[in-house]
Amino acid sequence: MERGRIDELRGPRPAPSVEWYMAENLVHIGEVIVNGVLFDPKNTEAWSSLDVEGLYRAAPRLFDLLEERGVEYVLVGGIAMLAYVEGRNTQDIDLIVAAADLAKLPEIRIEEQNIEFARGWLGELRVDFLFTRSTLFKAVKKHFVTKKSFVERDIPCATVEGLLLLKLYALPSLYRQGRFDKVRTYEKDVADLIELYQPNVSPLYDELRKHMLPSDVDEIRRIVAEILDRIARQRQRFGPAE
Repeated sequence: MERGRIDELRGPRPAPSVEWYMAENLVHIGEVIVNGVLFDPKNTEAWSSLDVEGLYRAAPRLFDLLEERGVEYVLVGGIAMLAYVEGRNTQDIDLIVAAADLAKLPEIRIEEQNIEFARGWLGELRVDFLFTRSTLFKAVKKHFVTKKSFVERDIPCATVEGLLLLKLYALPSLYRQGRFDKVRTYEKDVADLIELYQPNVSPLYDELRKHMLPSDVDEIRRIVAEILDRIARQRQRFGPAE
């Protein structure tokens, strides 16, 4: 049903291609991170001590280290979103890796860690690691990855479908924790990806059922249906442009 609904939403305008976004919106990761930190009012007290140049250079250094140490990774999160959608703000880098590979990166100071996640710092750059101990993260790393071009380099990046899986997978926990600011961000990410790329979402529910409660997947289907309805209403509002 979702495939048909998405086809209906296409309307007369073709979806922008991934190639178009790559050509027109090549993302500079260091610049995005610096702007995200500097323009967040919550960081006002830290501005006076912020090493802006160090933060700017930390992103390419991180990817140099990953390559030099032979760490297999997939870029996800806000920076990965920017490979597909304009205007996404972020202050950190998110990677799917094997937990054992953290030992290859002693330069990164680990602030917190559990079985599926770690947060660390490379200088002033925050790096969040999602571990392949999670079966969903492992599946994304194995089956939903492509190369995307950034100013710094070409980087293994989650596909549109991979990002959708990660966003949808996170929603039940965010709702239960009452983190509705994050819920709004993630649901907007889902809406943007669906509107621009019209992916076939039905197989994603099958994948999610391998990693989640069936009742949670059913609720996710309802959330996606609401997003599709909202997109359809927005396109019909005020009629076609003259």
